[in-house]
Order: sequence, then structure tokens, then C-alpha cells
Amino acid sequence: MTDLTELTAVRLVDGYRKGAFSPVEATRAVLERAERIQPEVNAFVRLTGEEALDQARRAEERWRRGEPCGRLDGVPVTVKDILLTRGQPTLRGSRAVSPDGPWDEDAPSVARLREHGAVFVGKTTTPEYGWKGVTDSPLSGVTRNPHDPSRTAGGSSGGAAAAVALGAGPLALGTDGGGSVRIPASFCGIFGLKPTYGRVPLYPASAFGTLAHVGPMTRDAADAALMLDVVGTPDARDWSALGPASGSYTEALSGGVRGLRVAYSPTLGGQVAVRPAVAGAVRRAVERLAELGAYVTEADPDFTDPVDAFHTLWFSGAARVVQHLRAGQRELLDPGLREIVGAGARYSALDYLAAVDVRMELGRRMGVFHESYDLLVTPTLPVTAFEAGVEVPKGSGYRRWTGWTPFTYPFNLTQQPAATVPVGTDGDGLPVGLQIVAARHRDDLVLRTAHALYGAETALVTARSAG
Repeated sequence: MTDLTELTAVRLVDGYRKGAFSPVEATRAVLERAERIQPEVNAFVRLTGEEALDQARRAEERWRRGEPCGRLDGVPVTVKDILLTRGQPTLRGSRAVSPDGPWDEDAPSVARLREHGAVFVGKTTTPEYGWKGVTDSPLSGVTRNPHDPSRTAGGSSGGAAAAVALGAGPLALGTDGGGSVRIPASFCGIFGLKPTYGRVPLYPASAFGTLAHVGPMTRDAADAALMLDVVGTPDARDWSALGPASGSYTEALSGGVRGLRVAYSPTLGGQVAVRPAVAGAVRRAVERLAELGAYVTEADPDFTDPVDAFHTLWFSGAARVVQHLRAGQRELLDPGLREIVGAGARYSALDYLAAVDVRMELGRRMGVFHESYDLLVTPTLPVTAFEAGVEVPKGSGYRRWTGWTPFTYPFNLTQQPAATVPVGTDGDGLPVGLQIVAARHRDDLVLRTAHALYGAETALVTARSAG
């Protein structure tokens, strides 16, 4: 029998259309899986079983009539507990947020999913206010890696990544201000996309400003394209949202990579020490891109690590996030968050504007880079998942999570689309991710390339099975 928790959203919708199985069956299977994995990995802040089943029954009736209400009718989804969800508290991983309502509004991305009939099975874990690249918080504890529960799932969308990886819903909404979709997706072995800034509207506006993106976390690029077609539409509440996309991301998947100019930067010009197992897996995937017809050149983008500017913007945003809290509430915060809040509060307006200057120059350099190259490919992270419950790997010498994420946060500064694709495992069986970056507004190229890699991997597995 088909295990419904292993199916992608594309396959679920196809099965609903053919009457092979129903939204109620799929939702029950996902809820059972979520309840089973929760004690070990802690992916959820809350599950909404009865509400989800009620949504699934209505979707089932629409499919029975041949009148689905949208492109995701009856598909189970999860939402990171940073994004407003009507009828459910959004606590943002914080004991300082009151669960009292009213919770009467959906974030734009959540609203679009609801309009298309998605079934909301639960809210997923986040570090407090999404401040760091691992997922633990004073509110919900530690979220663990589905491949090894002693390791971190990454963050800040760690619950979302773990849920997708373990079959607790094929689609998840995450947020990414410095890598928070790509980091956990890489650690957990799934696909994650940070779209071009503004492609997915965000409301309320993030205190981290225009670093913050909303993106799909899925099993493959086809599901992400389908999800982006749904959530990547304008919303009047976000003044910085982009206009309608020029076409369907799903329809653009079939273009392949033949003729694309790909710059492969294994270490950002020697700036990053990458573990050998990670470097090897990424290089093999890059070779597959060349076999598929891409013109691959080893080339580095022309920038030095912008971490100081990122910290100025990020820490200032954190200070703004908690500015409204009383002294007693601040005592409830994650100690690491309190520390960066203190640093952020000490920056001057001139410090902030100097960081903006660095950001603009980085954007200029990447704009020029993409005149020569359609895509930049790097490792997503230089390491695989480390021990759970800590911000940095023990013995690494890093002070903050940005020390081990040098490939991700630069592209929040530039607002470019960037995705992570699983491309193998290390010697401990922990997933390795490859990052694909394109010029702003070229989300289609990122998705096309990822889809081609998934197709190549499927063909390779099929050939091995036949052999």
C-alpha cells in the first residue's frame, strides 16, 4: 500500500484527482506521523488534529464533486510559529509573548495557502524570534535532527525541516533572515528556497527588515515551485511586495540547465574552511550539472565576508524586536538573544547606515557577477549537523551562529534567490546541501536547476536498481 506520508504535494494532488486516496486519509496519516515523531525530534509547538481533519473533510467533499478550491486543496502543510495563523497563537518561541488573542489574521503566505485549500496540521518550532541558526528556545526546548536526534536540526526553521524530512506534511512555510530556511533544510536533507525578497509578501513586517524572507520547505523542487506559485502573489499589507510573477514557476521547471553559465565557488575564494565530506559531495553534484549541459567554471564572487555589516543589521533588528518588553519579560528571553539585543542597542544610526553601505556595495558586486554567470553554486554550509542544544559546534572557536554559516547570510543582504538541494551524506550519514544562487528575480533559474539535479539523482537510482 502507498505510504501517504512519503508522497509529495504534487503526487497527493494527482491522487486526489484520480480518486486513489483522499485528503482525509492523507491528513490522518500525516497527523499520526507527527504525533509519533514529536517526542523524539520536537518539531511542533502544537498540532491541530481536529481542525485539520475538519479542513480535510471539506476538501474531500470538494474533490468528490470535482470542484477543488485551489492548487493545494487537501494537502497537509505546516507553518513556522513566526507567521500569523488565524485561530492559533503565534508565540515566536518566546515565553514573553502572551498566548491571549485575538489571533484573527493570517500572514499573507498563510492566507494564500488557506485560499488554495491547504490543510494546516500544526505550527513548527523556532528559536526565540528566529534569532539564530539552530532551533531551541525557552518556550519549546530543543528541536532535533531526524537523521540523528543527538544533533541539531538547524534553524531557525528547524521544526519545519524536521517535519518535512519525517513525513509530517510535504509542505512547510519557513522564514529566512540569514539562512533560516536553507540551514535546517541542509541539515535535515530536504529542499529549501529563500525566494527573491518580496516575492512572498510578509506581514507584519519583520523587525529584521529587508533581510527577512518567507520561503517553501519541501521534499523536492517541484513541490517548492507549486508552493511558490501559490504564496508568491502580492498582498496589500506588504508595501515592499513584488508584483505578480511573470509566469508559473511550475511550468518553468522543465527548462533544464543546458547552456546555463554556472560559477562554482567551493570556498568563496579561500575564505571558508569546508569539511572534506561536504566538499566532495558538493563537487560531485557540480559535476552532474556539467554532465547535464551546464557550462561550469570554478569562479568566486568578488566580495569579502560581510559578517560585521550583517551583525549590525541583525543585532539592531533583535533590539527592535524586544524593545516593547518590560524588564521582567526580558528576563524570560534566551540568554544569547539578550546578549545580541544589548549589542544591537549600542549601535548608532551612523553604524547602521555604514552597514547599509556595505550591503549596497555587495549587491552591486553580485549584480555585476551575474552579468557573467547565470548561477553561483556553493556548499550550503561548510559542516554537517552538530550536537543539539548549542549555538555553535563545540571546539569550533565561533562566537555566534554566523561563524559556521558564511555561505548563507550574504544572500540575505543582497536579497537574491537561493536554495539548498540535498546532494549526499557524510560518513555519519548526515545530509550535505548544495546552494544555488541566482540574480534577483530569477527564482525560476534556481528552481529549474534544482529540479534538474533531482531528476538526475532519480535517474541514477533507477539505473542502479535496474543494474
